[in-house]
Amino acid sequence: MERCPHYFTVDVEDHFHSEEPDVAGWDRHELRVEHSTRVVSEACAEAGVRATFFVLGWVAERRPALVREIAAAGHVVASHGYEHRFIYHQSPAEFRDDVRRAKDLLESITGTPVTGYRAPYFSIISRSLWAYDVLHAAGYRYSSSVFPGSNPRYGIPGHTQRPVTVRTTSGGTIREIPITTFGSRIGCGGVYFRALPYPLFASLMNGNGRRGIHSVFYIHPWELDAGKPPAHGSLGLRLRHAVGVRGAQARLRRLLRDFAFEPVEAALERPAAPAITPTQEPVHA
Repeated sequence: MERCPHYFTVDVEDHFHSEEPDVAGWDRHELRVEHSTRVVSEACAEAGVRATFFVLGWVAERRPALVREIAAAGHVVASHGYEHRFIYHQSPAEFRDDVRRAKDLLESITGTPVTGYRAPYFSIISRSLWAYDVLHAAGYRYSSSVFPGSNPRYGIPGHTQRPVTVRTTSGGTIREIPITTFGSRIGCGGVYFRALPYPLFASLMNGNGRRGIHSVFYIHPWELDAGKPPAHGSLGLRLRHAVGVRGAQARLRRLLRDFAFEPVEAALERPAAPAITPTQEPVHA
C-alpha cells in the first residue's frame, strides 16, 4: 500500500473516563488502562512505529511508571488534560488550571517538556476557540483537538483538514493539527476504525496518501480491551464502546503493517495552512 507517512496518536484514558461523568467516582472502577496501553505500545514496537501518546493527567498521577514506559519506548508524551471534560463545559479559568496541572504533572514524570495537547472529545469547537489563548499561555506549542466535520457532540464543519497556525489575541501563535475526517463525518480512528470494513477504511487512508495528505489516526487503549466491562448509559454510548472491540487488536496490527506512521509532532516540521485568527473573540482566563 501507499507509504506516505501518517500520524499515529493514542489517547491514553480508560473506558470509564467517557462513561462516568462524576470524576469523584472514577476510583471506584478497575483501572485497566495500564495493560491496554501496553498492548498498543507493543503493536507499535512490532511494526517499528513511534507515536504520540496524549496522556490523561488523572491516569498519569496514578500510573507514573506507565508514562515513563511510553517515553522510554521512544514515543512522544503529550497532554490530554487532567480531567476528561468537554472544554465548552468549563470556564476559561477551569480549563487553564486543568491544562497546566496536566502539563506540570507529565513534565515532572518524564523530565522533558510537554508541548502538545488534545482536548477530550475533540471539544475545541466554534464556541470554545478561546481555548487557544489558554493553551498558548500555558506553554503548549500545538493542539490536535479539532474534528473538521459534523458530530452531535463536537466538530467544526468546514474547518481545514491541514495543520494550521492560529493567532491568539495576545499576539502569539499555536499550531492546530486537526483529526482527519473522510466525507466530514467519518473520523480517522476510534469507533469508525472499529466499525467500518477494514478494506474501506484502509482505502480512505490510502487515497489520502496518494494525494500527499498525512492522515491523523487516533485510538484509545480501551478500544483494544475485549475484557473491559460493558458500558452503561445511552444506547449510542453502549454501541460506541462495544462495536468491533473484540477484533480491534488484530485490525490495529494490520494497519501498522500496511501504512507508515510517525508521531504527530512531525507535522510541525511541514508547511501549514496560512495563519488564521479565530472568528470568536477569545475569553481571557
